[in-house]
Amino acid sequence: MTLYDRLTEVQDEEYRAFMVNLVPNVPPETIVGVRTPAMRAIAKELSKSPDRDAFLSTLPHPYYEENLIHFFVLAEIKDFDECVTRVEAFLPYVDCWPVSDQATPKAFRKNHEKLLPYIEKWIVSEHVYTARFGLRMLMNEFLDADFKPEYLALAASAKGEDYYLKMMVAWYFATALAKQYDETVPYIEQRRLDPWVHKKAIQKAIESYRVTDAHKEYLKTLR
Repeated sequence: MTLYDRLTEVQDEEYRAFMVNLVPNVPPETIVGVRTPAMRAIAKELSKSPDRDAFLSTLPHPYYEENLIHFFVLAEIKDFDECVTRVEAFLPYVDCWPVSDQATPKAFRKNHEKLLPYIEKWIVSEHVYTARFGLRMLMNEFLDADFKPEYLALAASAKGEDYYLKMMVAWYFATALAKQYDETVPYIEQRRLDPWVHKKAIQKAIESYRVTDAHKEYLKTLR
């Protein structure tokens, strides 16, 4: 049975219609319509299959769900060097925000020192979804115990007019306002971000349950 056959077995037409509207930059004919839990289950099986390497090496994939499964398989790779090499090979083929955003490789969490140079490279990439992925890794992995103020400048260095990239920068700074408020708020006070990103970061921070009410009221004055 092919991977496409597996996908069509768990196809959900109603969900497919929803996804076609959610990711308008992806050709509708490439969307099968499979919910995330089913794709994760397929990825777990594939990650243990002798067909894994052939699947990971055969790019580009014809279907949206295959790209998601690809990242889910990469997320299961325990060896950092293998994982990051395969991530770098795949990133140029990522063509929409759900694929960029879904998976966080487990190997990254225990190898922050080795990961950081890759994040620095990804964030300044001209490929929108490589840059978005780098920003998300910086947000997911370096806003807690391993946070350093200079990472804010790194996130702010992402340049481009693409909506999905600018939204990721805003998401990063909204999350930073929730987790590292004192170091982050000067970027808002001094209007160091793109005007659209500035407003969107404030909006998302105000909508967040992780930002205190007092901070929200102050941020409203900085719109």
